[in-house]
Amino acid sequence: MSEEEPQYASVPENERNRAVFRAGYVGIATNIALAGVKAFIGLAANSISVVLDAVNNMSDAVSSVVTIIGTKFASAEADMDHPLGHGRIEYLAALTVAGLILWAGITSLVESAKKIADPVTPEYSLSALIVIAVTILVKIVLSRYVKRTGIRVKSTSLVAAGTDAGYDAIISASVLASAIFFTATGISLEAWLGLLIALFIIRSGIELITETLNDILGKRTDAALSKDIKSAIKEEPQVLGAYDLYIFNYGPGLDYATVHIEIPDTMTAHEIDQLERKITVSIKKKFGIILTGIGIYAVSSSDPEIMAMRESVGKAVLAHKYALGVHGFFADIRGKEIAFDAVIDFSVNKSEAVRELTGEIEKLYPGYTVRINPDCHITD
Repeated sequence: MSEEEPQYASVPENERNRAVFRAGYVGIATNIALAGVKAFIGLAANSISVVLDAVNNMSDAVSSVVTIIGTKFASAEADMDHPLGHGRIEYLAALTVAGLILWAGITSLVESAKKIADPVTPEYSLSALIVIAVTILVKIVLSRYVKRTGIRVKSTSLVAAGTDAGYDAIISASVLASAIFFTATGISLEAWLGLLIALFIIRSGIELITETLNDILGKRTDAALSKDIKSAIKEEPQVLGAYDLYIFNYGPGLDYATVHIEIPDTMTAHEIDQLERKITVSIKKKFGIILTGIGIYAVSSSDPEIMAMRESVGKAVLAHKYALGVHGFFADIRGKEIAFDAVIDFSVNKSEAVRELTGEIEKLYPGYTVRINPDCHITD
């Protein structure tokens, strides 16, 4: 990958919207056509599984409409009430798509159960089987196109629609296999296959709902992305360490972040200002993320007593398995004060961990006031 095309670069909003709309329109037209063909074949052949497949395609068409509408609203300009834009509306659109998938699955489950209780023998023609096979190929192509577009432009709802289209191809393939099996043996698996398809659709709907809710609630930052951002920050020679990276997402491709960096305590305010501006521009260019705040930890590089204290405190803290890191060390020898951040594992109670660590450091340095800020293991 070239320097001109960074791995995490954002797609311009206008280009992104055009790509989403284009994929959405293709999805609508394709799914309506497939639904019509399958509904005709299903009714003609008296096949519940083919009819349910048609219903599923129609729900996909509705999903594409929701995706387009969601993207349209999400691209609205920021205003007084929503200063960071309306990007999260797209997550609501993805949630709606997932809900439609779940609804289609439940409806299919009910219809399949009725057919199990009152079975009907299907009648397939060779032309019908050929058409079903063609629709499978169309769905595979559509799935790859929509999903790839969604990944490229960071559209959660498009990725969801593309994933669902892939599931549809599998469903259609199972319907075709059932039809061929019936034609060859005279044994109908129609209703039971419809039941399995319904359960498959329900499962995919629940998974998509869970994934989208995680996006809305705020999920853990990708560890590789976090490490790459911190590494990029530490490329600056004055930066001794980068910590406490928090990334806040306000919609696909709308990421803001804050971070703490350690720098020599000999730097001037002017030098720090220049460094912060340089880091902010670099991170935006490489990752498409806006750094809204850079906290500063001043590291003593000239006082051997403070350097020794920092080392001994770090060893004492990291001797505990729940302590994952120490940074932001500060010591005021004259004022008898020690302060630092300790990254505490989620598996333990923070307050109890801080109490234990504070007691140990106070024993190491009697008479000192010890202040420990517990950090969460947010990223890597």
